[in-house]
Amino acid sequence: MTELTPNQSTAFEAAAFRRLLEHLRERSDVQNIDLMNLAGFCRNCLSNWYREAAEASGVTMSKDESREIVYGMPYDEWRARNQKEASAEQNAAFERSRPKE
Repeated sequence: MTELTPNQSTAFEAAAFRRLLEHLRERSDVQNIDLMNLAGFCRNCLSNWYREAAEASGVTMSKDESREIVYGMPYDEWRARNQKEASAEQNAAFERSRPKE
């Protein structure tokens, strides 16, 4: 395996994350519930992880701010433009995939 410096690793991870965000912004047809059902995370999860990382570094960030970073626009605007009502099948798949407490 190629040895990377910590700076290289961080730079490559950041580039991959930026590309993921770009891809998700281009694929607004893919609903968050689809992502949750297939991968167990969605755009909101990414925004939460981003906010948590910022706060772990001492940077205060609101949920709205982190969502705007991930969605590329205010969350309410993205929802109005792109979010569709989840189908019964999507909701059932989501309920089946949730961890049982």
